[in-house]
Amino acid sequence: MAFGSFSEGGTPQPMGEINTTPLVDVMLVLLVIFIITIPAMHQAVPIDLPQVSSQKIEDQPVVIQLALDADGRYFLDGAPAHRSDLEAHFAATAARNPELHLRADRGTRYENVADILAAAQTAGINRIAFVTEGRK
Repeated sequence: MAFGSFSEGGTPQPMGEINTTPLVDVMLVLLVIFIITIPAMHQAVPIDLPQVSSQKIEDQPVVIQLALDADGRYFLDGAPAHRSDLEAHFAATAARNPELHLRADRGTRYENVADILAAAQTAGINRIAFVTEGRK
C-alpha cells in the first residue's frame, strides 16, 4: 500500500484517491455468481404428490383465565377463588392441554406469581401466557 508517489523532488505527498479496482473485481465476481445461481433456484423437480381429503379440525383450546390482584386474591375465570380451588381446577383440565392466561396486578408480589406457575407446572400445564395492557 503506497501513501506517496515516486516523484523526485520534495517530500512525498499522500495519494488523495481510493483504488476502486479491487471493489469492482469483487462486485463483478458476485454478479457472475448471482447470474449463474438464480436460474438454478427456479428449477423445480416434478413429483407426483398423494392427494388427501381431510377436514379442518375446529378444536378450540381450553383457556383458563386467572387474575391476581395486589391484595393476593385469585379470580378464576372472573369469579373469586381460593388457592386450593386453583390446584383442583388445574388438575381437572390438564388432560385437555389447556392454556393458562395469567393476568397479575402491577402491585402483585412475585412470590404469588411464582406459586401459580409452580402449581400449573405440577398439574402439567405447559402453555402459559402473561396478559398485559398496552401503554396509554
